[in-house]
Amino acid sequence: MDWGMRNRLAQLIQPDGRALFLPIDHGYFQGPTHKLEKPGETIKPILSYADAIMLTRGILRSSVDPTNTKPIILRVSGGTSMARKEELDQEGITTSVKEAIRLNASAVSMSVFVGSPHEHETLLNLSSLVNECEEYGIPAMAVTAVGAELEKRDARYLALACRIAAELGARVVKTYYCKEGFEKVVKGCPVPVVMAGGPKVDTELEVFEFVYDGIQKGSIGVNLGRNIWQSDYPVAMIRAIRSIIHENATPKEAQQIFEDVKSGKGRGAR
Repeated sequence: MDWGMRNRLAQLIQPDGRALFLPIDHGYFQGPTHKLEKPGETIKPILSYADAIMLTRGILRSSVDPTNTKPIILRVSGGTSMARKEELDQEGITTSVKEAIRLNASAVSMSVFVGSPHEHETLLNLSSLVNECEEYGIPAMAVTAVGAELEKRDARYLALACRIAAELGARVVKTYYCKEGFEKVVKGCPVPVVMAGGPKVDTELEVFEFVYDGIQKGSIGVNLGRNIWQSDYPVAMIRAIRSIIHENATPKEAQQIFEDVKSGKGRGAR
């Protein structure tokens, strides 16, 4: 692995081997998602607590201050929308690697849809992206998407999707957490795995529990968006999650941090 690749991965994955990525790329197929209508305002109070931010080039240019020093994970796939849910697996490459370099991205990301009718195209797209990324020393993160078929989130499917993404050259894989067998998903993937959040859950503790459990089972961290910025207390939420990832806090300890920051009693609460 050359210096550029190692340097970019070091920007994303912290010295403790863990990572907290903050995705705000949802609009590329969902449009103006709740509480992400004005992305720049959404991320302003929470960006400092993330290790990297994941977004599209349009939102990067329009909503992120160029003086920002947080690493950028640039979403480079798209071309589908919620208006045609049955076609969500037909994503293509929308942004070139040269554009990623122009925007000073530390990594790029794209979705693959293993098991879907368009599996073949998305996997070849990943392969082509990796070929180009490796030429320039840029890590490619594969996102194991399931489209509208949420029932696919079991360990057997996720292990298959993650391993294929790694085999094709992804340097990091983003996948869903599953309560049963997640350790097998991580063990079968030879590159770092970060957990996706999926739809916002009912309680903060549920989030803390799955993040903690996933870390214990081998994940290096999260790529978590809606469960943070759709919270009524996003700063408290991201700080509590960060405590699990980088300070080895338990779910109960994270819940206490959340309550303290929420009430203004936490360290440097704001």
